[in-house]
Amino acid sequence: MVRIDTVVINATDARRAAEFWGRALGYAPRSEGSLTLVPADGDGPAVNLDETDQTHLDLRVASAAEQQAEVDRLIGLGAQRVDWEYPDGANFVVLADTEGNVFCVVNAGDG
Repeated sequence: MVRIDTVVINATDARRAAEFWGRALGYAPRSEGSLTLVPADGDGPAVNLDETDQTHLDLRVASAAEQQAEVDRLIGLGAQRVDWEYPDGANFVVLADTEGNVFCVVNAGDG
């Protein structure tokens, strides 16, 4: 089943934004100096502040098979594939919702 894994927020000053969102949500950095914030109780999506990426959701699945099934299901609901330059070994597929907002379906598993 697909779940929201990370909310990626574009920020001009990612460190300042991470401090704000960490305090606003009660989240803490994933590791020392990280710009990815996680809930203290582990319940809920992470927030990643990024100066080079656009604001979007990362949806998590557990396997390549589940990823393909979810991509197909989401396209059936009206999503569209986005022409994207993928790095070698990419574990994500970029789609756009019915309003043109991009999001990623990420295979967080081993296969």
